[in-house]
Amino acid sequence: MTLFRICFSLIVFAVMAGSTQIVFGQTPSVSAAGKGTQAPVSTLLKSAVIAPESNKPRVESLSLSRVGVQTSQPITLTLRDAIRKALEANNTIEVSRGDVRFQETVVQANKGLFDPIFTATPNFTQNSTTGSNATHDFRVNTNLTQFIRPGGGNYQAFFNNSRTENAFTQAQVSSGSISSSGSAIYLSSLGGSYTQPLFRNFGFDSRRQNLRVAQRRLEETDVDFRTQVATTLTQVQNTYWDLVFALRNQQNQVANVNFARENLQQIESKIAAGAAAPLERAEVATELANREADLIVATQQVSINENSLKQLVLRDPISAEWSESYVPTDEPSVDLQPLSMDAALRDAMDNRYELRRLKIERDINEINIRYFKNQTKPQIDLNTNFSLQGLSRNPATTSDTIVPLIFGDPNTNANAFLLQTIRNLNPGATINVPNVIIPGTPTFLAGGFNRSLSNIFRSDAPNFSIGATISFPLGNRVAKANLAGARIQQEQLAAQTRSEEQLVVVEVRNAVQAVETARQRVTAARTARENAEIELTGEQKLYEAGKSTTFLLFQRENTLTNARNAEIRAETDYKKALAELQRATSTTFRENNIDVVSPVRNK
Repeated sequence: MTLFRICFSLIVFAVMAGSTQIVFGQTPSVSAAGKGTQAPVSTLLKSAVIAPESNKPRVESLSLSRVGVQTSQPITLTLRDAIRKALEANNTIEVSRGDVRFQETVVQANKGLFDPIFTATPNFTQNSTTGSNATHDFRVNTNLTQFIRPGGGNYQAFFNNSRTENAFTQAQVSSGSISSSGSAIYLSSLGGSYTQPLFRNFGFDSRRQNLRVAQRRLEETDVDFRTQVATTLTQVQNTYWDLVFALRNQQNQVANVNFARENLQQIESKIAAGAAAPLERAEVATELANREADLIVATQQVSINENSLKQLVLRDPISAEWSESYVPTDEPSVDLQPLSMDAALRDAMDNRYELRRLKIERDINEINIRYFKNQTKPQIDLNTNFSLQGLSRNPATTSDTIVPLIFGDPNTNANAFLLQTIRNLNPGATINVPNVIIPGTPTFLAGGFNRSLSNIFRSDAPNFSIGATISFPLGNRVAKANLAGARIQQEQLAAQTRSEEQLVVVEVRNAVQAVETARQRVTAARTARENAEIELTGEQKLYEAGKSTTFLLFQRENTLTNARNAEIRAETDYKKALAELQRATSTTFRENNIDVVSPVRNK
């Protein structure tokens, strides 16, 4: 009995050893997906996750669908399509475009300081005192003023008209030559004045400084706009190739899962036939679960990169395309020709927007230096004035009037009272009061506004004056300090320009090196992938011959998947390195055949 037990144990051990050798020695037939064919992105995988022998098998469905995204009708997208959509809809570009348009309004506002200004001031006045009749005055004054850009002068042209019944006002407008007699005085004046700076503010004042600075700021915002567009396009390219890698990585993970599924199906068949131990199923199921987890993570990365791309190319946060899936169609091709460092540096020095911006800042500094230098001069302004005035009176008597030298009521007139007293003292005396002739109003003064307007052009109407205003601050420390500060900023800008040029050189050299490194990585990754395929083929043959294990086979399959991912990563990194080189040399527009039109209508 004991001998029988020993023999039975040896037989069981042999069977177990034989079945184990069969399991590790057999290579399952690999499906098309298992041999490396890229499965469609929308493929739905169902894998059996096998529990230990004591438990019943648990089957779960593994889906590549993503939350909130339908993949039944994907949108094919080339890189050029993505760039076009970003140029049309990117919100950051739109904000930068608005900055340019806003700065243009600032320029127009500064130009508006030189627009002529027309002013009209009509005025009606009634004056009355106790015991006298009210008088009525009416005035309409108009003038036109403007600052002149060439030379820095300013002029004022005026045309004033008034009608007055007030005696005091009549004396003012007629220089006391006409007194009130119940008639109205009409006054018309036409003329202008001009002030011209001769030293300070001659040719360059604060208005022209602000205008030129605003124009340079407009150029700055245009450069910033182009910088933002180029930066956004670089982000679009990088995100596009990240999405390409994520989808290819997902497909590689699908192929790797299919490898494990094929192995699991074969192990299940062997276990059912009694040719493999149930423990072998747990090993394959564990590897399958690990690969499914990698696939799930890869699918999540597809969503992350796709959302990043949509953020760059979609305007509306509720656009229907957020629920659509993107399928990039461009392949990451690689140019094996090396780049020229000298050509890249020349492009960067000629085109970098940061260097253009610094040049504009230096121009603004030169404008400030010129203005502050002008402000250190004394102020001497030439003032000129010329006017034509016409006067008239209505009603007016143009004929001569003969009246006694002394007349009037003795009770109210002193001369008449004195004459009456003399006559009363000498009743028999004859006192003759001579008559006097009061000339009538000249005909050229009789009339209303028509007459006063015509009198403007009489030869005795012109009036003119010429003079100067001289002023200067003692010490003038404000202007001198501003000039010194502007010159310090000039030195800072020179140092900042040199620093920026060094930064550009560093970025270009690093970008060229990155392209060259990525190119070499592509070559190495292709070699690694080809050898990984050879290794997997050899391992499968060894497995079929019973000279390898499932563990080694899984290792070769994972190595091939990693090699494929490394190859596509190297290819997409090469395209991203090219995009970064385009940004570093500011050749993004040229390399992508883009002509950026400035949002500014005119400069």
